[in-house]
Parts: sequence; structure tokens; C-alpha cells
Amino acid sequence: METENLLPDIIQTGIFKAPIQKVWAAISTSEGLSVWFMPNDLVAEVGHEFKIDAGPFGIQPCVVKEVDEPNRISFAWGKDWVLTITLQMIGDNQTECTLIHSGWKADYVNEFGMPHAVVRERMKGGWVGIHQALGKYVEA
Repeated sequence: METENLLPDIIQTGIFKAPIQKVWAAISTSEGLSVWFMPNDLVAEVGHEFKIDAGPFGIQPCVVKEVDEPNRISFAWGKDWVLTITLQMIGDNQTECTLIHSGWKADYVNEFGMPHAVVRERMKGGWVGIHQALGKYVEA
């Protein structure tokens, strides 16, 4: 795998006061993912092709790459990125959730004419709020 010119992954980790199965439902179903992320038609089956509605950036194609219920789901997003979410039960009614957004290339410009380095910085901040939205959803 080519590793030169890669930018660091965006990683968000937090502990949610919710059982792992509740968090799993929020990250592995279309209904759950739509609440805290973007509208989509996800089915948690390896190879399933689905779409997310990225608002001003249009409908984005995705493919489920990995499903390990209730611990991990990973999907390719667009032609560049991979989104991986891992869960670990760390106590009664507590789940550690780590979200990893990878695939950042230092010299790449996306289809909207934006360099990955610029998009990555914007999304790094955005993922903080999105991860918090997931926490609020599962803790409600």
C-alpha cells in the first residue's frame, strides 16, 4: 500500500453512557446513521453499496468493507476515504467509540477543486461535533 504523501487519519474517541448494542444500532443501521450523520441507505453487509446524502456535496457512493457486530463497521466513502467505527464495552452501560476517517492524500485535489489538506482540516473540526451528536443520540 502506498504510504507516501498521506496525511494523518482523523480520529475521534469518546466514552458514551450507553450499552454497546444501542451504539451499534446507531452506527450500523440506516435509521441510526441518519440521525447523527447523514441520510443514507446503509445495510450492514460486506459488499453492500449504499449512498449518503452529503448536502451541498451531493449524493456520495459508499461500500461496506467490514462488519464485526457489535465491535466494528467500516465503509469506503466516495473514491478516496474509508470511515471505520470501533466499539468496545468498557463497563455496565458504557461504550468506548472510536471513529477513524482515513484516506487523506497530501497532494490530491478532490472533484470539487479542494485540496485534501484543506478538506481534512475542515472535517477534523466537523467530526468533533458529529461524534458528540452520536453520543447525545445514544445517551438519550
